[in-house]
Amino acid sequence: MELISGLPEDIARDCLIRISYNQFPAVASVSKGWKTEILMPEFRRLRKSTGHAQKILVAVQSKFDSEKSKTGLLGKGVMAMTNPVYKLSVLDIETGFWSELPLGPELCDGLPLFCQIAGVGYDLVVMGGWAPDSWKASNSVFIYNFLSGEWRRGADMPDGPRTFFSCASDQDRMIYVAGGHDEEKNALKSAFAYDVANDTWIMLPDMARERDECKVVFCLGVSGSGRVRVVGGYSTEMQGRFERSAEEFDVATWKWGSVVEEFLDDATCPRTCVDGCDVEGRMYMCKGGDVVVLEHDTWKNVANVPSEIKNVACLGACDGALLLIGSSGLGKPCMGFILGLKSGVWTKFQNPENFSGHIQSGCLLEI
Repeated sequence: MELISGLPEDIARDCLIRISYNQFPAVASVSKGWKTEILMPEFRRLRKSTGHAQKILVAVQSKFDSEKSKTGLLGKGVMAMTNPVYKLSVLDIETGFWSELPLGPELCDGLPLFCQIAGVGYDLVVMGGWAPDSWKASNSVFIYNFLSGEWRRGADMPDGPRTFFSCASDQDRMIYVAGGHDEEKNALKSAFAYDVANDTWIMLPDMARERDECKVVFCLGVSGSGRVRVVGGYSTEMQGRFERSAEEFDVATWKWGSVVEEFLDDATCPRTCVDGCDVEGRMYMCKGGDVVVLEHDTWKNVANVPSEIKNVACLGACDGALLLIGSSGLGKPCMGFILGLKSGVWTKFQNPENFSGHIQSGCLLEI
């Protein structure tokens, strides 16, 4: 059966790869042929190679009661902080269009507080956090598929609930999870890999250090080999006093390297650390009022953080640019900026009213 009646297959396929990611569920329901086509791995590769893949930011963002904020009873930022309900906001980086992903039946009360998210292929994975009704730590895993528009339950995270862990994806198959603390507030050395397609967890060797509130960054080297870099964090005894060190896990050898003691310039929260998405292994982060880059083991200033931003909530890198979202202060609405790394110029983009709540975490996907 022809993909599109009267058109050669290559032209019909060229039409399908131009469809927006948010239309995939509708397209899959049109015919078996279209569904088969968009489910093929070649379809995603073709979208990327022809420049039709869409880059999106998915954010765990608090929502507020717009009617109460209009009456002035509570500011919208304060409303979101007082009784936060977290949902998934999506920003199409090219168009600047914001939307909201539907939540599955098990998430009808909102996302778990402090959950972590990561994207693999067409899947968005939501892990852990505190249940919104009881604030009890959970090791649950929920997966949203952009092709079907449906949620499914994944295998629970191993070793019981953990909080304030970090994760990063290789964008292809695996998500790497490290650190955090258990239900007794003991910082953890353990790390795992989650094979999303097979729904299986694989234990990694323990890290050298306990790392609560660390940051995991996946870096793709020149040879194509992957490295899982775990930055900062703190031990049980240090409780909130961040250390400067980092350590790396080599996916090819399945071993941790030596601890780099002075990886960060000073003891600081590493949550804004992001991979630069280049073979040089650059990594960016916000430090004080600056954006800095790691090049050849040295941190260098790239640009000043926009003066309107006092609290940085999210930082991401893609296509020679940095995406930054933050606020002017505690409880204030979020706003976003994009920095061209060649031009050094920040461009502000608008956050509609219902997408200006506090952002807890976020990840970039290429769909």
